[in-house]
Amino acid sequence: MSREWIIFAICLGLGGHVALAVVLHAPDLWPSSKAWLYGLLSGLALYVVVQVIRSLWWIFRGKSSDERDSHGDQRIGHS
Repeated sequence: MSREWIIFAICLGLGGHVALAVVLHAPDLWPSSKAWLYGLLSGLALYVVVQVIRSLWWIFRGKSSDERDSHGDQRIGHS
């Protein structure tokens, strides 16, 4: 559970940095008064992307380990 909170906090931090970078380098795109909203939305969008990638990783990893088990090969680390 703590791993999820850490990932969430990192994503929110990166979203805030993205918003700050856009406000500082291209202020005509995002007004500074709405930077908090764009930072929050960027962080949440990044969190969703990270979770989708993690889900795809687990699906791919699960399929590859199931294929090895069905062929009778022993998985590494198990006796």
